[in-house]
Amino acid sequence: MLAIENYLIVSAILFSIGTIGVLTKRNAIVIFMCVEMMLNAVNLTFIAFSRHLGNIDGQVFVFFVMTVAAAEAAVGLALMIAFFKNRESIDVEDINLLKL
Repeated sequence: MLAIENYLIVSAILFSIGTIGVLTKRNAIVIFMCVEMMLNAVNLTFIAFSRHLGNIDGQVFVFFVMTVAAAEAAVGLALMIAFFKNRESIDVEDINLLKL
């Protein structure tokens, strides 16, 4: 059986990769994928602590996080499709032009 530290290290690496992706990428789809990676890293942490402590509170919370993430992905993808129909690009800098 693996120790909780191993799960936390993997979770920290996943969260760091997601954060770097959000801060450096310009494609909106890649940014959404990085946000999903960050949410999955947090879910891994919840599951690890839930198993370590012997209760299911973390697992229940992961269920709700996954539900919100699915809704966020659906709404985000719908917005990107609508934006792509108007501008034929999903570059984040082009989305910034909507403020004008």
